[in-house]
Amino acid sequence: MRTTIMTEHPGWHETSGGEPVRVVEHQGAPWLAHWEAEREHLLLRPLDTEAGEQPPVAYTSAVELPTAVEGALLLDELVSLGTVARLTNPSLWDAITTALLRQVIGASQARKKHRAFYAAYGRTCDTPAGPLPLAPAPEVVLELSDAGFTAIGAKFNAKGLRAAATAYLDRGDHWATLDPESLVKELCEVRYIGPWTAAAAAADFTGDHSIYPHGDLAVRTWAGRAVPSLDLPDDEKPFEALWRRWAPTRSQLHALTLFTLTWGSHARITRPGGTPHHP
Repeated sequence: MRTTIMTEHPGWHETSGGEPVRVVEHQGAPWLAHWEAEREHLLLRPLDTEAGEQPPVAYTSAVELPTAVEGALLLDELVSLGTVARLTNPSLWDAITTALLRQVIGASQARKKHRAFYAAYGRTCDTPAGPLPLAPAPEVVLELSDAGFTAIGAKFNAKGLRAAATAYLDRGDHWATLDPESLVKELCEVRYIGPWTAAAAAADFTGDHSIYPHGDLAVRTWAGRAVPSLDLPDDEKPFEALWRRWAPTRSQLHALTLFTLTWGSHARITRPGGTPHHP
């Protein structure tokens, strides 16, 4: 059975051979994640001698997809992914930062901004795939001037990132212990973090895509491109209602959303998709 890696997070880069690679911080230590395409295996390599246990990787089988007759054409396409492997983001701060940087703009623009912000102000790690940056620490974010944000095209995000950094330093350890729904609720209490940003960050950190904003344009776009003949609602609310009808259980909702976003991360993109996102 085939295994497919999910690379929707903008922190994924490519090796010279075109294989996905990413650096993450887990329990204070950097790790290199390298998807070995031929083996269909995610190799995790510590970049610090003080590293502890490796970051978590979640595997979701196609058997967890729903079986709604109405969505059969899409489900048949998604089943072809086999098992989806996803590196659960071990850093809640990275998940929040990433969600904030994805607000409003298109997917390709968000990726460009994300990489510029991380490269300019994050800790850079030397890896076999070349230098790769981690998320700028909240303390670094709070020290950045307006000009610092503007220099890498993140002026719009300055207030949100500062508010999130202040709140994270105060409550981050507590947030990391919460269940997905409670995490979404508490993140929404932070100024400039709305329901979409909170849900996207929580799904990234917990790995639970049953809480992802299912009416988001990313999900709608990839579902439509996977099966162009499928008649899907254009608006968020009707689409989300349809999505939940197709996947009535939590595990089915998680799998349907996860597989659709994974399909999109591997699609040949002819125009930007999955955006703009809401606050």
